[in-house]
Amino acid sequence: MTRTIAVITPAHRAETLLPEAVRSVLAQTNPDWEHWIISDDLVDYQALLGRQGLADPRQRFRSSGQMSGGSTRARNLLFDEISTPYAAILDADDRLKPRKLELALAALADNAIVSVALDVMDDQYRHRRFVGVGPDQVLRSRDYKFTSLSMDSMIVWDRRKADGRYDTELRNMTDLDLLLQLWRTAPGTFHLGTPLHDYVKIKSSMSNSTGVSERMIAAKTTLVGRLQSGFYPLADPEGVEGLVRFLTISLQAEAEYDAYLAAHPDGLFEDNLEPRLKGSR
Repeated sequence: MTRTIAVITPAHRAETLLPEAVRSVLAQTNPDWEHWIISDDLVDYQALLGRQGLADPRQRFRSSGQMSGGSTRARNLLFDEISTPYAAILDADDRLKPRKLELALAALADNAIVSVALDVMDDQYRHRRFVGVGPDQVLRSRDYKFTSLSMDSMIVWDRRKADGRYDTELRNMTDLDLLLQLWRTAPGTFHLGTPLHDYVKIKSSMSNSTGVSERMIAAKTTLVGRLQSGFYPLADPEGVEGLVRFLTISLQAEAEYDAYLAAHPDGLFEDNLEPRLKGSR
């Protein structure tokens, strides 16, 4: 039976993290999902979840056939296989709030892409801060990043109205690159301002590990160059200008992030970035 929405989760060295992500999918108030879990480390995650009593007939298991082939490649493999009209990304170290799919699917009736506010947590699932909290609203691509400051993998989208594939050559910012592809046929997102996604900051993850500032600077510089060259023909005619403005401010925040951490050892990048955005939207 084909369900309405595919939740896509690449798994790499995720034995201790994946069960939490899976529990959050099992707890969804809307049950009309398929959860596609693709192993990128040759681990049998179906057996692992079965031993923990987390097996469900709506789960689909695949393997990338590689050891550390990369989450972007793994996601692309599933994009070529799933047949659901809607898709959502769930990293193995994150969680969905119980009503995320219910509320996102309702909003997709009139919108191609839905974004949600985040509950940012540490690796013990303790709350650190919220990102993107506020009213439900339409966000054009030019304005989106000024509300959704950090990760962009929390979107849910209608694959019939907007589609794309991950750039396997980018080391960071791949989620924003995918969103830029979706924005070629959609002018922005409908943003749900209630925190519906737990973004868990794992120190060893690509987004938070040692040397991340250098990689982020390189990736953001690449995206700025692509935007200015017309690489992304956005449906929103003011999208390029707004996104370049955001990324330019974000690059300055990246360059000064080490100094910020020296003064605020427990600070988050969002704490460093957000004050810089005031008045620049």
